[in-house]
Amino acid sequence: MTFKLWSVGATKPHESHATVWRLMSFEDLRVGELYEVLRLRSEVFVVEQQCIFLDIDGDDRDANHLLGVQGEELKAYARCFGPGVKSTEASIGRVAIHPSARGKGLGHVLMAQAIAAVNQVWGPQAIRIGAQAQLADFYAKHGFVDLGRPYIEDDIPHLEMVRPA
Repeated sequence: MTFKLWSVGATKPHESHATVWRLMSFEDLRVGELYEVLRLRSEVFVVEQQCIFLDIDGDDRDANHLLGVQGEELKAYARCFGPGVKSTEASIGRVAIHPSARGKGLGHVLMAQAIAAVNQVWGPQAIRIGAQAQLADFYAKHGFVDLGRPYIEDDIPHLEMVRPA
């Protein structure tokens, strides 16, 4: 099922450089959309961050995929999971902004949309993330709190963070 999201911080289709937000199940992703999702994730998480890891981890089928599209280009992406899939709480992961769209506030809009998506699909509740430690302040601005359990994933320091319900 595809949802169109309009919440705080979302841009409207009539604005120039508008971002159209779509929340889609794995089954609803068209081949071209899936290709763009995997390309963006590979560009950001594998190439840019120089992490050799299997991005296609088998969890995409259980996720709702949040796509932020400007024109015909995927500029923002996140995976959203219901409670009990990746953790006890709902969760958000694979948060990515295309390099050409950075520094314009789109990351904050993406997080607001991802939180809205979780609330829309599964109801208001706590949300867990595994955040890169360097982005702790960014996620704190969206209500996420560091649980004090740092860990290393793919040679990058991470923090467990939860946004209370």
